[in-house]
Amino acid sequence: MKSKKSLWIALAVVAVVVIAAVGWIMSTYNGLVETREQVTAQQANVQSQLQRRADLIPNLVSTVQAYATHEEEVYTALADARAALAGASTVDELNAANSALDSALSRLLVVVENYPELQASQNFINLQDELAGTENRIVQARNTYNDMAREYNTRIQRFPSSLIASIGNFEQVDYFEASEESQTVPEVSFD
Repeated sequence: MKSKKSLWIALAVVAVVVIAAVGWIMSTYNGLVETREQVTAQQANVQSQLQRRADLIPNLVSTVQAYATHEEEVYTALADARAALAGASTVDELNAANSALDSALSRLLVVVENYPELQASQNFINLQDELAGTENRIVQARNTYNDMAREYNTRIQRFPSSLIASIGNFEQVDYFEASEESQTVPEVSFD
């Protein structure tokens, strides 16, 4: 009789351990999925803010063109950068396209410095304010994305959830980082 009772107790303990293990695995997997989706949502938010800025640029260019018609190289660089941003889908592609857009936009703003009447234009001032607000939104969206990416990357590397992450093909995500190009001042020539 004791052996039957001991067998039932052992089976109950094994059942509890198995149920707990399955529960932990499901909870860990679902947590990783949720965190990955938050990272994806934050990346979409960054893309949305970058697109908002890219959509403002044609209005800014049109305003500048009215005053500085001979700056075709700057306008072309902006158009190319906007096209690259629209076609970007990964964080690396977004970083590269955004760097090109930052560089072209910096060159445009250097051109503007040579046109005081443009700087005084209310339309240009409004566009600059809207662009500055968008830049702040981009910074905030990137910071939020990077925080979520750090949390996700940490979760998939931390033991024992790393076991579930490797089985479930959870891969590290890239961070939004400033490019080396963004550290240099653009050169604009008026030859």
